[in-house]
Amino acid sequence: MRSTPTILHLDMDAFFAAVEQASKPSLRGKPVVVGGLGPRGVVSTASYEARVHGVHSAMAMAHARRLSPNAAYLVPRFGIYRQISETVMALLHEVSPLIEPLSLDEAFLDLEAGELADDPRGAARRLRAEIRAATGLTASVGLAGSKLLAKIASEQAKPDGLVVVEPGTERALLEPMPVRTLPGVGPATAEHLRRAGITTVGEIVQAGEPELVRLLGKAHGSGLHAMAAGQDSRPVVADRDVKSISVEDTFDADLTDRAHVRYEIDRLAERCVQRLRGAGRSGRTVVVKVRRYDFSTLTRSETLRAPTDDPGVVRETARRLVEAVDTTGGVRLLGVGVAGLADFTQEDLFAHAAEERAEGEQAPEELPATPPPAPARARLWWPGQDVEHETYGSGWVQGSGVGRVTVRFEVPSDTVPGRVRTFPVDDPALAHRDPLPLTAGGGQESEAEEVTGGAAAQSSPASRPKSRSAGTAPGAGSEADVGTSIP
Repeated sequence: MRSTPTILHLDMDAFFAAVEQASKPSLRGKPVVVGGLGPRGVVSTASYEARVHGVHSAMAMAHARRLSPNAAYLVPRFGIYRQISETVMALLHEVSPLIEPLSLDEAFLDLEAGELADDPRGAARRLRAEIRAATGLTASVGLAGSKLLAKIASEQAKPDGLVVVEPGTERALLEPMPVRTLPGVGPATAEHLRRAGITTVGEIVQAGEPELVRLLGKAHGSGLHAMAAGQDSRPVVADRDVKSISVEDTFDADLTDRAHVRYEIDRLAERCVQRLRGAGRSGRTVVVKVRRYDFSTLTRSETLRAPTDDPGVVRETARRLVEAVDTTGGVRLLGVGVAGLADFTQEDLFAHAAEERAEGEQAPEELPATPPPAPARARLWWPGQDVEHETYGSGWVQGSGVGRVTVRFEVPSDTVPGRVRTFPVDDPALAHRDPLPLTAGGGQESEAEEVTGGAAAQSSPASRPKSRSAGTAPGAGSEADVGTSIP
């Protein structure tokens, strides 16, 4: 761990939901939940207004609707999320060349590799201000001497804050925290520790390394004891090696028709290859994941002669793999992935695969390339989708049903909610459109707080900054963090 706090962890606040609030003036300051809207959908992100009601990410969407029935439930718009993420990552690169992205909205920075290493607080303040100016969104930042502490500090800083862990204050920050705060401590490990009378990070340290090794084994016990003591020597790694690329879908109703399973596998294989090529990679091992009606999950894989990014190879291999799985009872989830990644391809693998089948392996039964016929239906309109009307202009779908679709006509630059109109679902004047860019004034008003050290970072949520309505006027909020003196 470093003697000065130069490891920075940045996390955009309620990123997907914040983008939706910034895009849709009528949702600013209101509960918003983004995720899958089908019967088996899961929450991706909930705004802070929705979190007050107990809604959180990874929760079943049906449960979220019971907790917060008046929230806006929207489908994700990954295209605009990626655009904003690229803007944020570009700003991070201006601060330091050593960046470790963790997701679209989260990254580590090593400030020692940049020009602002002598002023880490100033770098953190500047970064947060520039992100807000460029996107209208807020970010929380943790600054510490290690990745572990920087990550914990950014969680303490939420929403829209900065927490700095000064040398010597690490134990004060960590000791009162529950054991689940530490990486690698899931529900099973936490329960195992609870039975031994260990519920906080401080109690892990007091128990001692030998006791942790006895309870959890040498590798896990020693590592957990070191983290509880604030010891973390992991460096910020700029080019984290991705081990696999995959896509998967959960279906609203179990798939029982083999032709439909085949169709979905082909579609997933195409999406997987698109992601593979987008990353400039190829892979040797094709993996298929099948979750059946009874929640049993099976994976099947096949390793090819050499890496490939050929959609025909991936599709053909995935078909063979899924044919080896009994899907007659119904399938609730399918996934296709590619592992064993490399930076080059071999072009003739499709021919090799066909030759190998011809030599002795019976090819799977030919099935239609499209799903079985379904009853004719009008175009689908999902809440949150961007639309354009020939007469009324740009807007977004609020809801649809019984042959009608309701649209609110507003754009990110509006300062008041737009008007709502309803149309037939097959209205030829209504069409899907690409998302409009955000405006810098469309984010949340900054009410930032900077906290230094350990004990003060344990303040209750009521005393920490709260997220205000998105859509305040540009320039609202403070220009710099308000310092809190810690003895």
